[in-house]
Amino acid sequence: MKIEADVLKLDGIRHGFFTRQGGVSGGIYTSLNIGLGSDDERSSVLENRGRVADQLGIGADRLVSPYQIHSADVITVSAPFALDADRKADALVTATPGLAIGIATADCGPLLFADTKAGVIGAAHSGWKGAVTGILQNTVAAMEALGATRTNITAVLGPTISQGAYEVGPEFKERFLQEHPDNTRYFKPSERAEHFMFDLPAFITDKLQALGLGVVADLALCTYADEDRFFSYRRTTHRKEPDYGRQISAIALL
Repeated sequence: MKIEADVLKLDGIRHGFFTRQGGVSGGIYTSLNIGLGSDDERSSVLENRGRVADQLGIGADRLVSPYQIHSADVITVSAPFALDADRKADALVTATPGLAIGIATADCGPLLFADTKAGVIGAAHSGWKGAVTGILQNTVAAMEALGATRTNITAVLGPTISQGAYEVGPEFKERFLQEHPDNTRYFKPSERAEHFMFDLPAFITDKLQALGLGVVADLALCTYADEDRFFSYRRTTHRKEPDYGRQISAIALL
């Protein structure tokens, strides 16, 4: 049901990169779909989220996640969101024990952060757009504002679409080359003329390494290729399915 990173098996935290297994949803959402924005039965999604909370040792109402918009915005939380709160963001950070913060993905990069010396954790959703516009830098900065130190932060990238499954067009590559010519290393030719395979995991982890964090790790798991364990937006698109589920990655301070 969940995958743990060895480097995040630290005193004072619980975490998990949850798979799509172990839930109650059916059909294309089988089975641990936690996506409140999907067309799945809401009661099933809430039950699934409750099961995730149980695995983290917290109450269901203590599992906090944002309304993701592919932005560089980060929210610092100390309690569950109020019903009328603005939850639009792509990362959360907290220093509050007993509160789990999580983000939903289905190909983009899920990132969990921890500085156990300071008692500060973070969770971020990073596709290519977020990585380019600063979601990673902003998450680390928000953790620092709570007392974290970069050299004490461990960051782990969870299940993400791999280069072998991520084909892009020439305009996509050109955007990255405009940012920096060295970004050409994240692309290799695809079988289609003027198309390329983009290495999103490497792009994200290199951005993290450049921030000077203590530990940066990649679980090297592909959401597209591993259908038994992971939902994938791109796989759903290729199959012309009407919707898709989301898996959650979450972390909590004890």
